[in-house]
Amino acid sequence: MMPQLALNLLEGLTPPHHRVTLIEEEIESIDLDMECDLVGISCMTSNAPRAYYLADEFHKRGKRVVMGGVHPTILPDEALCHADSVVIGEAEGVWEQLLDDFQKGRPQKKYHKPFPSLENYVHIRHRRGTKKRLFGAVPVMTTRGCPYNCDFCCVHDIFGRKIRHIPIANVVQDIQDSGGKTLLFLDDNIIGDPKYAKELFRAIKPLHIRWGGQASISFVKETEMMRLAAESGCIGLFFGLESVSKSQLQAMRKSPKDIEHVEEAIKRVKDFGIHFHASMIFGFDDDTMDIFPQTLDFLNKNRVGSASLNVLTPYPGTKTYNNLRNEGRLITDNWQYYDHNTVVFQPRRMSPLELQVGRLWAVQEFTKLSATVKRCVTDYSHPFVHLAINLGSRKSINNEIKNFPGVATQLYRSEFDALQDVRGFSLSSVRFVDLFPRRGKNQLPVS
Repeated sequence: MMPQLALNLLEGLTPPHHRVTLIEEEIESIDLDMECDLVGISCMTSNAPRAYYLADEFHKRGKRVVMGGVHPTILPDEALCHADSVVIGEAEGVWEQLLDDFQKGRPQKKYHKPFPSLENYVHIRHRRGTKKRLFGAVPVMTTRGCPYNCDFCCVHDIFGRKIRHIPIANVVQDIQDSGGKTLLFLDDNIIGDPKYAKELFRAIKPLHIRWGGQASISFVKETEMMRLAAESGCIGLFFGLESVSKSQLQAMRKSPKDIEHVEEAIKRVKDFGIHFHASMIFGFDDDTMDIFPQTLDFLNKNRVGSASLNVLTPYPGTKTYNNLRNEGRLITDNWQYYDHNTVVFQPRRMSPLELQVGRLWAVQEFTKLSATVKRCVTDYSHPFVHLAINLGSRKSINNEIKNFPGVATQLYRSEFDALQDVRGFSLSSVRFVDLFPRRGKNQLPVS
């Protein structure tokens, strides 16, 4: 599980005369009958239905509810059907006012201060559940905002296209106050402002920490930046490669555009002793069934240590969502399926079922033990990180395959009915390997 910071930040912004209880449902259960004056719920799109259910249950018990996070920011009116108030965007600049309004019994429906200053130091009193998160990493943020304009992302709409900085002295103080030695920077692009990034890396080097984060592939353009990152304790970075299709890379205006340059970038990152984690997306309009073996060939050829293999998810508020909705290609509006892993639209050059099963097959193949060990031989700088991420992904995909018939029943029933008529199998007892007969070595098992 990835470490979270939003609730801790809200606690830090809350005046000390208020008593705050933090609950992360992934780690602990929620007592709906607990005594409190105000309930704050933060959610993303895939857990919005659960958040709405909780808000309704708290309302039934006479509690007042405020909601925030990515999904309520994009669809505040929807969230207001379940909450008394909604924080749109960031909490800095509005949270204290919200608390004061509720205390006086005159809350506003919406609170919004676009792109607030990040100059003030917010003391994070404690980070509960850190040990249960990925590598026990302490979450830290240094910047907000993203200059890129990816069709499938709404970060630039929430945090703006201009990168805003937390003063480096405040970042250093936050790290020292946390007491952590393994950290995860939650920035969308830790090197988005190269000058700031270099100063940050120099400042945290004396702290002798280990850290990971997310960066654009342009990271490799500056040797000095790579060196400073490695010297400051960087052990791994998440890179949004998105696709091995040259046309798709060009469409996203990502640099370097040429796939051979991407291969060289992977090698350079690894040469600095930094674990390379790739994020790939299946389901772009140019993608055919060939994209699955092509992606596996690329990842294995370049000995990419670990990868997130996702399906294109049309999150509300994005250009992708609006285009697919206007074209009538969305197959469900149940937000719980908008989770990176489940196909919720009609692809242009394959069926929803083919995209879903192709992605399951690709993750299963990439994370099998023999493939993981083979790649680990060339990922010698951080073998524990390599193995831990891949074994975690293997466990996750096994759970997805186990739950696959239930998801397919809800979303792809017509395709399954056709397969059942032709091949005579029962959905209730189907095995993943039964869906499509195998062809050849390292080829997607489709008929």
